[in-house]
Amino acid sequence: MSLPPGLIRDAVTGYLASLAGEATLADITAAVSARLGEVSPSSVRSYLNLNVPQTFLRTGRGRYRLTGPSGAAVSAATSRPASVAPAFVAGQATLYHADCFDWLAACPPASVHAVITDPPYGLIEYSAKEQRKLRAGRGGVWRMPPAFDGHRRAPLPRFTVLSASDRLELHAFFLRLAVLLGRVVVPGGNIMVASNPLLDHIVASAMAEGGLEVRGTLIRLTMTMRGGDRPKNAHTEFEDVSVMPRSMWEPWVLLRRPLEGRVQDNLRRWKTGGFLRLGADRPFGDVIRSGPTPRAERLLAPHPSLKPQAFLRHIVRAALPRQEGVILDPFAGSGSTLAAANAVGYPSIGIELDEAYVGLARTAVPALGKLPLIDPAATQFQDAGPVQRRRARA
Repeated sequence: MSLPPGLIRDAVTGYLASLAGEATLADITAAVSARLGEVSPSSVRSYLNLNVPQTFLRTGRGRYRLTGPSGAAVSAATSRPASVAPAFVAGQATLYHADCFDWLAACPPASVHAVITDPPYGLIEYSAKEQRKLRAGRGGVWRMPPAFDGHRRAPLPRFTVLSASDRLELHAFFLRLAVLLGRVVVPGGNIMVASNPLLDHIVASAMAEGGLEVRGTLIRLTMTMRGGDRPKNAHTEFEDVSVMPRSMWEPWVLLRRPLEGRVQDNLRRWKTGGFLRLGADRPFGDVIRSGPTPRAERLLAPHPSLKPQAFLRHIVRAALPRQEGVILDPFAGSGSTLAAANAVGYPSIGIELDEAYVGLARTAVPALGKLPLIDPAATQFQDAGPVQRRRARA
């Protein structure tokens, strides 16, 4: 297929800019093909070589990166060591104290089998300034909901304060994440990303643009304290109006690195390409009953975005269809995903930038992982199974 040179240029430079590092010709070709359709490696190689050293720097045999205005190689925002020692190992879980973008850029390709993560999709909530306010109990952009039914409620991020530029930054954040994950995850590997009803469309579109396949939305059924409020400073005048619906679900964007061959080929070679079933007549479903994180878990891991172990263990178990491979959480927080992987029996890797959360995870991962297992079938929302449907027809 013949493409205008400008399309290949934009696809190559966009990929390398998102990566903020070097890539092989094979990786660059795959990224360009994901965006434009099938493109031959020779076309990409010709474009790269014709623009060395003005636009690209050849860093090794078949490896390239962008060059800056002065001809120097464009580097990542922060330097990274050639290797990073783990902060700690707990069971089959390993956690690194690092910037996940740097870590992913240095990670060997096709080395993890699934990703389950709850990123800082509000971005500003997890800045150093706002985290200091949160830990001081002042909230900042974190909304401090009132006590409910005798229980102190966990803080919630105020996603409605995001400006247009914040949303563009969010799109760029997830585009870069998708590009990096598309290199590190094996073909067919599942990627599950926690979001919220106001921003999941940005997450999905950015990560699809980064070369991943959108596979749907996982719905965590849980009542939250978000939404349902009357108009601010006019609640008496409009007491029968809610500005937004009370949120009763949490969306998780489901993505996949494109398959290599057919599903069965991918399962045989990479052990990925689908979800582990609950049983012969029980497929993994996209609606899961859940609830607020239990107080006992929040005491073990007081993180503002802590997800319940019952839910995490359910999706962690399903993420590896052959029950083989490594789970990655690039925004590990207190390590709840790693704890769930330990409980299920899967190896896992976590990356966390915040030193305070790394310290919290050191004790939280083994403690959460020891909590009693919960049958995933108990949380899976199901329609009538084959037997019930046959009975209904009879």
